[in-house]
Amino acid sequence: MSSVTAHPWSDTPVTAAIGYRFEDTSLLKEAMTHPSINPGDRGAATHGYERLEFLGDRVLGLVIAEWLLERFADEHEGQLAKRHTALVRREALTDVAQDIGLGSWLLMSSAEEGMGGRDNRAILADACEALIGALYLDGGLDVARAFIRKAWAAGFDRYSRPPQDPKTALQEWAQARGLPLPVYETLDRTGPDHEPVFVVQARVDGHAPARAEGTSKRLAAKRAAQALLDTLAAS
Repeated sequence: MSSVTAHPWSDTPVTAAIGYRFEDTSLLKEAMTHPSINPGDRGAATHGYERLEFLGDRVLGLVIAEWLLERFADEHEGQLAKRHTALVRREALTDVAQDIGLGSWLLMSSAEEGMGGRDNRAILADACEALIGALYLDGGLDVARAFIRKAWAAGFDRYSRPPQDPKTALQEWAQARGLPLPVYETLDRTGPDHEPVFVVQARVDGHAPARAEGTSKRLAAKRAAQALLDTLAAS
């Protein structure tokens, strides 16, 4: 039997952070139960959060899509799709999870916690989707929508225009400062022909380069551009 860490919120619904009191607290438990806990140790949670994560992903996508149509009534589908991708991606979910302190509620094995599970960005994103699924099942779409609109409000302000491709954003950054266009260099290619791995470096004059891997030169270049943008933003 696995060793399970103490449960920080017991059976009391978490109301302050999410603004909702669960009628069925077993849904909240299930949403916060990491797969590292064996079925026999889960108590009222018969599953880990994967099933609710599956549902929450769809609910989030629907709510964000309808919100985008409402907020950006004159935009074309392509622009809306870029906004949607940015708002439902793992990074956005992780930001929300961290904002509400979701990591402290998670039920997980002591081994998983010892490996930093409560701060693991992938786990936080998955559990955030599971929480949305639980809200939907317990209170319906209106409850899930209210949570999403409150928790994602800052994301809408952040993406006041459709997010750019990283290479385009890096080019505009350089041009705005009177610098030459970014230069991309393929440094390495490994792996078999059906599964290659490319290493590409992005460089802007006067700044340290950044490199990234990808299954194509294009993908690796985009990742390198994003890595360089992240470094430039932090400097």
